[in-house]
Amino acid sequence: MTENAINVKNTVEAIIFASGEPIERIRLIDSLGISPERLDSILSEIANEYAERSSAVELLCLGSEVQFVTRPEYAEAVRNVLDMKRNQPLSSAAFEVLAIVAYNQPVTKAFIEQVRGVDCSGVINTLCQRNLIEEAGRLDLPGRPLLYCTTTDFLKCFCMTTLAELPEIPDTKAAAQALEDIHNDDNVISGQMSIL
Repeated sequence: MTENAINVKNTVEAIIFASGEPIERIRLIDSLGISPERLDSILSEIANEYAERSSAVELLCLGSEVQFVTRPEYAEAVRNVLDMKRNQPLSSAAFEVLAIVAYNQPVTKAFIEQVRGVDCSGVINTLCQRNLIEEAGRLDLPGRPLLYCTTTDFLKCFCMTTLAELPEIPDTKAAAQALEDIHNDDNVISGQMSIL
């Protein structure tokens, strides 16, 4: 590796480290004047170096952004030393809203409420405050309702690099049929028990 190549790699590493927040790949490409392929190669080298030495830090690629993060196995120790407060766990309503947004984004509050059947204002505000969802513009309809989408913090929180890693939604017809089959089997079993 040439001295210039080492310098570019070290510069990329320093920028990502110093930013502390996820940084857009395009900013690195533009500021360093390198190709997207070259940046991907550098990021891969950096990630491999950290992995090979079993570092407590890893390079996380979050779609179009990159960031250095602490490996999950060290989270508790870091939290204790830095006296970080644990976030309150999300409610089941928050998980439902988060799933609706993740699988259907961008979505309006009205869409979320139509799916859930209840007012979701408080839950949406909580998810925005926790930076798991964010405003993503306005729909071009009367009243110009806000659109919501997930954030890179959402990806980090669920250990994903892209939304493509979301699990498949189960086939609802197949699930309903399976539940009906179980119900029918239970009726047969209870009928047989009453005969005995």
